Order: sequence, then C-alpha cells, then structure tokens
Amino acid sequence: MANVKLIGRPVSPFVNRVQIALNIKSINYEFLQEKFGSKSEFLLKSNPVHKKIPVLIHNDKLICESLIIVEYINEEWNSGPSILPSDLYDRAIERFWGAYIDDKWSPFLRELRVAKGEEKLIAVNQTVEGLVLLEEVFAKTSKGKDFFGGDHIGYIDIALGSFLGWLKATEKLADVKLLDKTKIPGLVRWAERFCSAAEVKDVIPKTEELLEFAKIQAQPRN
Repeated sequence: MANVKLIGRPVSPFVNRVQIALNIKSINYEFLQEKFGSKSEFLLKSNPVHKKIPVLIHNDKLICESLIIVEYINEEWNSGPSILPSDLYDRAIERFWGAYIDDKWSPFLRELRVAKGEEKLIAVNQTVEGLVLLEEVFAKTSKGKDFFGGDHIGYIDIALGSFLGWLKATEKLADVKLLDKTKIPGLVRWAERFCSAAEVKDVIPKTEELLEFAKIQAQPRN
C-alpha cells in the first residue's frame, strides 16, 4: 500500500478538499495535524515556498496547493469515480470555476466573518452574487443530476463544497442568510446532498466546532 500522509488542520476547507478526494478514491492516509497559531518545522520543510497547508506526501513526494493535490489524487489512483471529466474542454471549464471559487468568491466569504457596516454589506452582496452565479453553473454542469460532476462528486463539488462548513458558520457569525432557497434552490438542495455523502459527512466540520475555532482565532495573540 502506498505511503500517504496529509499535513493539515480539520477546520481548513482546503485540507477538507484533499480529505474528500482521498475518500472518493478509498485511499487510507495518515493525518498529520498542525496546531493553530504556529507552523511546524516539518510543514515549513514540506512547503518552503508558500509555507501553508495542505501538503500531501505520497511515497516521500510532496504536493502542495489543494486543487493541485485533488488533480494529483485523481490521476494517481484509478479506484473510485473520476473527479475530473475525461473531455479536455470540460476539464478546462471545471478548472476555471475552481479558480473562480478560490480567487473571486471565497475572499468575500472570509471578509464577511469580520466585516462591519458598509464593508459587511458589500461582502454579503458579493458572496450572494457569487452563489447565484454558481447556481447557474450547477444547472449547466450537473445536467439535472445530483452534483456538479453529474452522478458523482466532482472537481467543482469539492472546490465549493469544502466551504460549506464555513458558509454555515458565517451565517451565524454575521447574522446573514447565504444558503437561501428562494435565491439558490438548486445549490441549497445540492449542499444537503453533498454534506450527507459518505465521502464527505465525516470531513466537513460541524458549525459549532467552527464557531468555537472562530472565537479562538479572534483572540489577540501574544
């Protein structure tokens, strides 16, 4: 059996992506948990460029950046359904929306957790607008099936679904409604299916855990 290790923290959506991909492929791995507020020497040596989680270690090979790791897992292991489509154009489209989620949408979700006043309103609007856009993407890529990837959890499912824990926690922290079935009914139903999937249900942190982590994160550091 291949030697697989994952450096990360369970509250990180980027780490959750890798965990879900490994579960889809039925790959056993050792989870090397990083402590909050510090970076281990092992992490710094494993990812000397970005110095951040997640890092996948496969037979002493180091792979960094969550969506790159997801693609590596998909190509390395044939077990389980494919995470990315075989068609090159379809793959390019899924990578595009993965990049959109990371570069354009998720920063507003992060900002919303701490924003006040007008900045909060802007963050809410941008987060919701992004979800409405992704609702349209879901309608096109799912083709009436359960997931962005069709019958199975795919690349966009993992990219967006990894944020569902923090999305729900942010609703509590900011006292806003983001998963609104009147605006994004398809995504609301998708989120329920995604979080209850066998590969996911034990990975995405519970809202209460993330709220507690957010309190710790907000405390001033010495």
